Amino acid sequence: MAKKVVATLQSATKDIAKVYKLTKSTKTGAYTWKESIIPSDKVSEFLAGKV
Repeated sequence: MAKKVVATLQSATKDIAKVYKLTKSTKTGAYTWKESIIPSDKVSEFLAGKV
């Protein structure tokens, strides 16, 4: 039974991406990374700042 669950999760993960975006803090001026796991079709929206 567990093998079926693993196989299902592996096939479902092909549509997601882990994205990092560099942002600058307005208070300190330091750079920080914003990390998100999002669907592949939303990557360009995330990088544009809409998500």
